[in-house]
Amino acid sequence: METNNSIIKSVLNYSKSQRIGIILFFLMVLLAQGFYYFFDFQSLDSNDNEKSKWLANQSIIDSLKLDVKNFKQTIYPFNPNFITDFKGYKLGMSVEEIDRLLAYRKQNKFVNSAAEFQAVTKVSDSLLKAISPYFKFPDWVNNKKGNVQQFVKSDFPKPEKVTLLDINQATKEDLMKVNGIGDKISERILEQKQKLGAFVSMEQMEDIWGLSPEVIEKLNASFSVKSVFNIRKININNASVKELSQFPFFRYQLAKDIVIYRTMNGDIRVEDLPKIKGFPVDKIKIIALYLEF
Repeated sequence: METNNSIIKSVLNYSKSQRIGIILFFLMVLLAQGFYYFFDFQSLDSNDNEKSKWLANQSIIDSLKLDVKNFKQTIYPFNPNFITDFKGYKLGMSVEEIDRLLAYRKQNKFVNSAAEFQAVTKVSDSLLKAISPYFKFPDWVNNKKGNVQQFVKSDFPKPEKVTLLDINQATKEDLMKVNGIGDKISERILEQKQKLGAFVSMEQMEDIWGLSPEVIEKLNASFSVKSVFNIRKININNASVKELSQFPFFRYQLAKDIVIYRTMNGDIRVEDLPKIKGFPVDKIKIIALYLEF
């Protein structure tokens, strides 16, 4: 007890500035203890760990960026007569240039050289120079450029009349006789015909996955559409979204858009089809033959 009293007396003997200093010292000790108690030092460690992981993967990220930057699209030889909208876009053609080619092809005409391709599409010299080395025309086009022998008189045998088979009556064996069509592709053609009931145009061969333009040409030389009596039609004004989505030409989103348009505008007519969001306008003439209005 005496010891405590002596301590208190000694403190009271300190000057005012000394007592303030002692009080500030104790406050600093308390603040340091509180900071140590409440601050989460583990979060700093975890942040440092995350940062180190990102830095460790930075070299991989840099290499991937470099690979993307150095990537060059590979162009394979192709017949320019069968350029699609997507193919033309990838080659660097404008919409107008692609449309000119498609309009020319709708006349059942073909370009047989790079010069003819430029004359039809009006592509620039620089673009033609870049893509023309990849043009691949049928062998007969290249062979006809050779020397033409002149005959004063010749007796050529009368060409035999080629009878085209009905694509809707073709069997798997009939299809496989065409060079380039094997077991799988012939099955795909028959499966598509089964879904539709019948083909209405040989242009529908372009929708068969795996058929190249060259093989489609050979198909057109052997088959044609002669009978469409088994065609399966769908009533576009009564069918549900599910029924429409099962139609080979419609996907689920398009089926929904058709029903929405029908609900807002009443019964759909042929001339309304281009107004429906996402409708494949380039195939309207074919699709309309499978629809009931």
